[in-house]
Amino acid sequence: MPVRVKICGIRDHVGLDAATQAGADWVGFVFFSRSPRHVTAETASTLARDMAANGPKRIGLFVRPTDDDIRRVLDLVPLDGLQIYDDAGRTEAIRTCLGLPVWGAVGIASRHDLPETCQVDGLVVESCAPAGSDRPGGNAHAFDWTLTHGWRAPVPWVLAGGLNPDNVQRAIQQSGTHAVDVSSGVESAPGVKSPELIRRFVQAARA
Repeated sequence: MPVRVKICGIRDHVGLDAATQAGADWVGFVFFSRSPRHVTAETASTLARDMAANGPKRIGLFVRPTDDDIRRVLDLVPLDGLQIYDDAGRTEAIRTCLGLPVWGAVGIASRHDLPETCQVDGLVVESCAPAGSDRPGGNAHAFDWTLTHGWRAPVPWVLAGGLNPDNVQRAIQQSGTHAVDVSSGVESAPGVKSPELIRRFVQAARA
């Protein structure tokens, strides 16, 4: 089974075209204002509507959103799924309310943090946010990838956090994942996607 790849934090046609040409399975739009990869619904709408029907699926990333926050984006952006940073109960409620596939983000510090059950469609597994961070997620930090090796995940999952073209093969081998998610690891500056790094990342993940 080929490893699937998500390129997150797409903000312009340069990054979108590079992800599409490299054969990414998903692209992510970040609707969180504190992120250097934040994109408005209007910009994401323009990008999403220019995508081919057989191109990458469109995933919207939200942090502790209200239902109306998500609906306002969906009014403009034809998303295929949602990536939610909130507690498990709230994430499940969003799935029930909005009817789109939902991935729940899970921060990992030990094997005990790996869910045995869940009621969403997928999980994004990454390190816990560093102490004092005002943003959730791994913030470009990797956890011990061997923690997920042999994990009997309740739903399909994606490995994220601290990945780049030089370490993604090792991450896949050590973690046992079948899907990876990268953002800062394919950038030349915060929020600026590098077509060359995207190409290298996808090739390395699938080598």
